[in-house]
Amino acid sequence: MSQDIFVVVEHLRGQVADISYVMLAAARELSKGIGGNVVAVLLGHKAEGLAGSMAADQLFYLDHPALAEFTSDAYQKALAGLIGEKQPRAVFFGSTSIGSDIAGGLSIKLGLPLVSSCLKFTAEGKFVSQICGGKIMAEGDLPSPTALVTMVPGGYKPEQGQSAQPPAVAQVEVPALESLRVALTGYIEPEAGDVDIAKEPLLISVGRGIQNKDNIVLAEELAAAIGGVVTGSRPIIDQGWLPTTRLVGKSGKHVKPKIYLALGISGAPEHAEAITDAGAIIAVNTDPAAPIFNIAKYGVEMDLFDLVEVLTAQVRVAKGG
Repeated sequence: MSQDIFVVVEHLRGQVADISYVMLAAARELSKGIGGNVVAVLLGHKAEGLAGSMAADQLFYLDHPALAEFTSDAYQKALAGLIGEKQPRAVFFGSTSIGSDIAGGLSIKLGLPLVSSCLKFTAEGKFVSQICGGKIMAEGDLPSPTALVTMVPGGYKPEQGQSAQPPAVAQVEVPALESLRVALTGYIEPEAGDVDIAKEPLLISVGRGIQNKDNIVLAEELAAAIGGVVTGSRPIIDQGWLPTTRLVGKSGKHVKPKIYLALGISGAPEHAEAITDAGAIIAVNTDPAAPIFNIAKYGVEMDLFDLVEVLTAQVRVAKGG
């Protein structure tokens, strides 16, 4: 068994996901404590161009037509042989629908331990994971022999996992990918909504702290005054308080506004994953332990109802309205 740390690169339709760079940053941090190289693992077809900005010591490239688009079946078969042969100390996956699907299957297939929702690593090489929606942090040693790890955003910035110097690329032989049970036949694009929240520069997003549908109007009045768009977390959409086109999160849209104002949002990993590209996250929450504060640039511990109406009025005064 080596001390190398593998990072399975997550990409979709020609774009590397930010969680891949977050994982590379985490792997670099872990390598300081345990030694070993950081090895990016890229699966795809004619996708070697994606490796250019990855901060890794080496990149293993697995090229095969069956890997052109993600399917868990093909990825698991390709990775199982590589992990079994190289026996790295750890293999990182994104704590995303893609990464969790692969990691869970490989954990069962290979009989390897799985550390989920890992946020960061200590100087001694211990993992720090979020549990209970991120309100409790669990710390421990990476299990042996090879630990599979799903990483959540927030512990590292994507730019920490990027480099102007591309890694050395090694082509890895791909095992026969036959009798695959799942094949991707195409993408179904959602119908265009009233606005494309992924392109909006200022979002006012509400969570459970808004309490009921009638209070959504407070966020809408602030958005109208300040020139933003109202969005929501999963519980808000599930209750029908906002349309699905306004959902920010793993099952909704990934957004990158200049400003993201989070009102009464706890910041669970599924939501945090979708907002890490924001220029500035501003959090308002009554819970000082809310995970949203881990990724916010600015934050205030207070009831959103004590702030929103006052803020709206002040914005209107400042704009002369």
